[in-house]
Amino acid sequence: MSHREPQFGQAPHSRLARMIQVWCGTSEDVSTPIDGLSFFRRTRPTEPDLCLVEPALLVVAQGAKQMVVGGAPHRYDPSGFLITSLEIPGQTQIIEASPDAPCLGIVMKLNQRMLAEMVASNVIPPSERADRRSVAVGTVTPELISPLERLVALLDEPDAIPVLAPLILQEIHYRLLLSDQGARMWSFVAAGNPNQRILSLLNWMKENYAEPLRVEHLAERAQMSASTFYQHFRDLTTMSPLKYQKWLRLNEARQLMLNDHLDAATASYRVGYESPSQFSREYARLFGNPPKRDIDQLRLAVAQ
Repeated sequence: MSHREPQFGQAPHSRLARMIQVWCGTSEDVSTPIDGLSFFRRTRPTEPDLCLVEPALLVVAQGAKQMVVGGAPHRYDPSGFLITSLEIPGQTQIIEASPDAPCLGIVMKLNQRMLAEMVASNVIPPSERADRRSVAVGTVTPELISPLERLVALLDEPDAIPVLAPLILQEIHYRLLLSDQGARMWSFVAAGNPNQRILSLLNWMKENYAEPLRVEHLAERAQMSASTFYQHFRDLTTMSPLKYQKWLRLNEARQLMLNDHLDAATASYRVGYESPSQFSREYARLFGNPPKRDIDQLRLAVAQ
């Protein structure tokens, strides 16, 4: 994706960048008292890093990032926001950053219930049809930046957050539905839409990742034929149902070893593997190292 010039003046971005910098200080990632809102700051470009992409809005106020999903790169900078509709694996990378001009941005988790309520009652359906990709870059506009600035400014009034934050978040979701990515977001929350059925199924898979998986059973849950379900699932997630389940299992095992101090064999059985050797091979293929070495390196990085 080619670099694009901002669609409007730099002042809104500069103000938002200053606000984010104040809250980040020298930290790289900062959560906030507003549920689902966090900031990131990086002072240099990075190598691609594995991540689990959650349904979220990501806005860069300064610098540039890239998200790669299914081999397709999605670059975003102050001219374009990244929108993600499903919880899928990807790789994130800082493209433009320096100590003097760090990459600064916002991650705001999407409230799918709020979007669904708007779609059901208030927002006119988009005239355009969206493709089935669950990740895309949209055009940043002053109408979107304005409520984002007000949401960040609200952090200086903690007593007002419970009252005003829901209203500002509602406005941001409304602006997204009216954006050039509105059709895509609409398709993921409109009742009865195939995308919405796949989204519900992914939530079920996250809760039942250790269970044996049969495509026919998943298709039945999604109320689709097996062939239609398989193609729709691949279009949305860029992977097969079995590969998605494998990703869920390996990530859960990683967390069990890191946080609960389980050994690799125990973690592999816990997440549904019958063969520890198969688990180790697939783990190393995904994370680049065998389980023990990977966890040791993660703990060392945290300690530093």
